[in-house]
Formats: sequence, C-alpha cells, structure tokens
Amino acid sequence: MNRITAPLACLLTVLLAACNSPAIQRKDGSSSVRSFSLRDLAKSDVDEVIEIHQQAVIDSLKTLTLKLYRRNPGEWRKSGYAKAEAATDALFSPLSHWQLSPQRNLDWQTSLRNAWREDYRGDRVKALMQGLLVMHMAAFDNRTEFYLLSDVNAQKLYNAARNTEAMVWKLGTARNLRGAPMLLSNDINENGVANLSFEREFGKLIGNQDTLARIIEKKSNREIRFGVVNLASLAFLPI
Repeated sequence: MNRITAPLACLLTVLLAACNSPAIQRKDGSSSVRSFSLRDLAKSDVDEVIEIHQQAVIDSLKTLTLKLYRRNPGEWRKSGYAKAEAATDALFSPLSHWQLSPQRNLDWQTSLRNAWREDYRGDRVKALMQGLLVMHMAAFDNRTEFYLLSDVNAQKLYNAARNTEAMVWKLGTARNLRGAPMLLSNDINENGVANLSFEREFGKLIGNQDTLARIIEKKSNREIRFGVVNLASLAFLPI
C-alpha cells in the first residue's frame, strides 16, 4: 500500500465504523445519531462527551422552560406570546447562532435575581431560564462544538451546578407578599400525590454538569475547589 492510499484506507475505516454504530431505540422514536463529518476527525473522545453533556443540559433547560410556562401562563403572556411553546422556542432560538447573539452577553446574575424580585413586572420564567441558559453556556466557554484544542474549565461547570441548585431552592421557597409562590412548579394533587417532575429534571441537569466537571477535572489535572452559594444574598459562584 503506497503513501497515498494508506491514509485513504484509514479514513474509510473510520467512516465505516461511524456508520455501523447502532442507534439507541428510545420510547418516543427519537434518535441522537448524526451523520459523520470530516470535522469529527479533529475531536477527541472527551470532546464528544462534552458535546453530549452540553446537549443534555440544553434539553433539560428547554424542558424546564416549557413546563414552567405551562404552569405559569401569565408569564409568557407578559412577553407577548400566544402560547408557551412559542415563548420557549424564542428563548432558545439564539443557540443556532450563539457566537453572534446578543443574548450570550446577558448579565445572567442580574437576570436570575430579577426572577425573585417582588417589584419585578417582567416575565419571571424568562428571567430565570434565560439566566440559567446564559450561565451554563458561559460554563462551556460559549462554545457549541468542541475540538482537540478546546479548553473547558471544570471549575466553571461545578460552579454552574451549584448556582442551579440555588435556583431550585428559590423556586421551591420564594413567596410574594401575599404568601403565594412567585412561580408554580412542583405540587401535590387533591389525592395527596406529589408531582416532582421539576425536581427530577433539575436533578438530571445538575448531575450532568457535576459528572462532566469530574471528567474534565481528571483530564486537565486541575482540582475543583468546592464552594457554596450564599442563598440569603444570592451571591453566585463565578463562571
């Protein structure tokens, strides 16, 4: 085999291996399998893991946004939308051009605090979920694809998970002056059965970030410094 055909044979082997991997059969019929691209040759196994975890985080955020809008329909109406789905799609549409989107420069800390201000008159679901989206994207260095030379900071991923935990606590405890929840989420029906779907989805999101933080910590040999959010003042961990 000459010097020209050898690399071509190797490339063909990679392409065939990519095509032969069986897809996961999901209950809803969906598949995350994507076609092979030459750009994938510039990715390490860890890069693929980062992208999978990032997509899982985004999926959880989108699911939570839609669920919150459905539980709090007055919020999407404040933003001028006709239904919860339209408000959710608008919030996540900038991801298709994130590097050029003004949304990536949003002050996520202010947005997260606005969601719980008594005098805030805007869309609280948007303030909360847009703040979380921008924060988590910042933890991924605002990238949507990762290659061999991409640098992801394990500390930022860990901090994003702790900040998210603080928002879960606020979601469950924040009340207005009348004593009503600022945003409805988990509840107990008339039969005493608890709906904890919000807790489960937030748990998946936090678990994804923590697992990826440990993977990156091991890969980079940079130890994570453990910290907590000051819940009283909402002094967030830096991203």
